[in-house]
Amino acid sequence: MIDTTAHPAAGRVGERVAAGDWDALAAELDEHGHALTGRLLTPEACRDIAALYDDTDRFRSTIDMARYRFGSGQYRYFTHDLPDVVRELREAFYPRLLPIARDWAARLGKPAPWPDRLGEWVEMCHAAGQAKSAQILLRYGPGDWNALHRDVFGEMLFPLQVVVGLDAPGADFTGGEFIMTEQRPRAQSRGSSTTLPQGHGLVFTTRDRPVASKRGWSTGPMRHGVSTVRSGRRHALGLVFHDAA
Repeated sequence: MIDTTAHPAAGRVGERVAAGDWDALAAELDEHGHALTGRLLTPEACRDIAALYDDTDRFRSTIDMARYRFGSGQYRYFTHDLPDVVRELREAFYPRLLPIARDWAARLGKPAPWPDRLGEWVEMCHAAGQAKSAQILLRYGPGDWNALHRDVFGEMLFPLQVVVGLDAPGADFTGGEFIMTEQRPRAQSRGSSTTLPQGHGLVFTTRDRPVASKRGWSTGPMRHGVSTVRSGRRHALGLVFHDAA
């Protein structure tokens, strides 16, 4: 197995994140609550990260989704000793997402406690009792799925997160679309599905987002999950910008 702690991709993912059309991504997040990035990782880097799933020493815990009625399949939480490529992705996304997070908080009249540096924000999470790594590697097989949910682990919350597809849809697996539902004010809930290309990211709402209304801005609660995998195996990397209790 290639050790992705020092993977050559780790030096370039930050540049790929920075090269995204962030004005367009912000507009799409405003409109839909989720937005695809361009390619962040090569197929080789994706395969190497997916292969880490069997290296249990890299993870602090394993969650069997069926046991907790979260769906079917497994995911594992990394320890704080993240592979370089995972750490750099997280550090590269945070300053790009931060202006969006602050803008959303301003529209909703909510506090925006997030400092300029990710490390300082993580220290604040730890001081508040959320000291466990929340970065996850997910594995789904045929028949597996992920129930609609929110990744909220306490009072310390960052309103956006990222999932990166590690396998090629249609080749490595079928089904397994990323799904989101939005509870709209005084209206029926609305759902959407996204096929996540290998190596691409999807930025999406952690809990809720601002929605324009006649009275100004209101809160639009959102949940996310994964539809049933019909064949093959699907891996994904989840980047969360707050730690867990």
